[in-house]
Amino acid sequence: MASNMAEAIKQLIYEKNISEDLVLKTIEDALLAAYKKRFGTSENAIIRFKEDYAGVDIMAKKVIVDEVDDPVLEISLEEAREIAEEAEIGDILEISIDPADFDLQEVMLAKQTTRQSLRDISRDTLYAEFHAKLGEIIIGYYQREKNGNIFVDLGKIEGFFPKKFQSPRENYQPGERIKAYIAEVNKNGPQIVLSRTHPEFVQKILELEVPEVYDKTVEIFKIVREPGYRTKISVYSRKEDVDPVGACVGLKGIRIQNIIKELEGEKIDVLKYDVDPRRFIKNALSPADVKEVYILDEARHNALAVVDESQLSVAIGKQGLNVRLANRLCDWNIDVKTVEQFRELDLSSDARRAASDLFADDMYDQEIQRIDELPGVDGAIAMILAENGIELIEDFLSASEEVFTAIEGVSAENIEKVRIIIEENIEVIEEDLPEGEAAADDEQYEEEQEIYECPDCQAQVTPDMSHCPQCGVALSFEYEDEADDQNS
Repeated sequence: MASNMAEAIKQLIYEKNISEDLVLKTIEDALLAAYKKRFGTSENAIIRFKEDYAGVDIMAKKVIVDEVDDPVLEISLEEAREIAEEAEIGDILEISIDPADFDLQEVMLAKQTTRQSLRDISRDTLYAEFHAKLGEIIIGYYQREKNGNIFVDLGKIEGFFPKKFQSPRENYQPGERIKAYIAEVNKNGPQIVLSRTHPEFVQKILELEVPEVYDKTVEIFKIVREPGYRTKISVYSRKEDVDPVGACVGLKGIRIQNIIKELEGEKIDVLKYDVDPRRFIKNALSPADVKEVYILDEARHNALAVVDESQLSVAIGKQGLNVRLANRLCDWNIDVKTVEQFRELDLSSDARRAASDLFADDMYDQEIQRIDELPGVDGAIAMILAENGIELIEDFLSASEEVFTAIEGVSAENIEKVRIIIEENIEVIEEDLPEGEAAADDEQYEEEQEIYECPDCQAQVTPDMSHCPQCGVALSFEYEDEADDQNS
């Protein structure tokens, strides 16, 4: 019996990962409850565990008195000296309680209380342990299947791998190793819900394969998935010398191939995040080659992507998968058109002006207006400025030093570098308003000047000419007073 008790306690401590003090306190509380039920109080009870949990002793503290009024708390001097010869009145004596003093009902109550308490402790301990692992990768083994749901052996507990969280590409066999993402931890049971379809599962795999993602040198902006078919990952780096896409793909594509292998061949697009929605949308439609992106309605996040005829099916993807994922990645409604379809559209004036740039002889020979378009500018600094409402070069030049000082993550040195790049690449023209207005008046005067014909050769002449530029005849212009004509 004692050996069984020792084995049960050790199993709880070492296998169930319950602390030793908690196990012993639980057993102690159950025995004290039984003692109280038997004797009416547990104030004088002492519970002592034997070495190596070989057993447990229940002791009662009793005061030595001449006359016993309460046999539970007191003992006569005569009885005390039978136990300890040197006992005196007023001493406290610890007396061992014979288990036979407890009836069967009290013993069964103690056992049931202990078992229930230990089960609760084990459940709470497991819940706390796995709740701390929520959002992490765990490895288990296929145990059994019911209605498409798989139960996975996680060692201390059984994991629940529902059918809706299984990739359609993957099939599992009994005993097979399964790597999954802990998506939920429910206290009842507790129940550990596993998934291989969550976007976060891809992120965790990416962190394992790409050190730059793990240490936050490369950060993930967003991941969208159609599990089993395609995943799109947008990444960026705050360090100018780090290529975020190259870091994720790896030398000769080795890193991304490892991730594709883990996902059983699911296609993965790694693309660069950009604060400019046009560039971001263009990147998001990869592997399609997009000629241009137009913002149709910025408030409603409606955009139009123009591609060559040969790229239309690639941009849209099978059953619209590629453009659908791009929509979710960018949070824009993207319509994809070919060049011919685009020319036939009845667009707004802004979009129509933008269209002319697409088909111009030199579509890239355009004035730089945005900070992130400047050659050599730090992309991370440009992104921080854009997040604070400074996207255009005009915004930058008009901003005060107080505005720059209030922006976190941008130093005065960073601002000066951007200013130097602007000076080197942009010609800033300062207009003198009065002279500009005078020039405009002169142009208007020239446009409104009347044109006449030479009386000899009928060449066009103006009132400021003294001779005809074609035949050389002398010119004279006479004006009649309109008021005189009316009077006459």
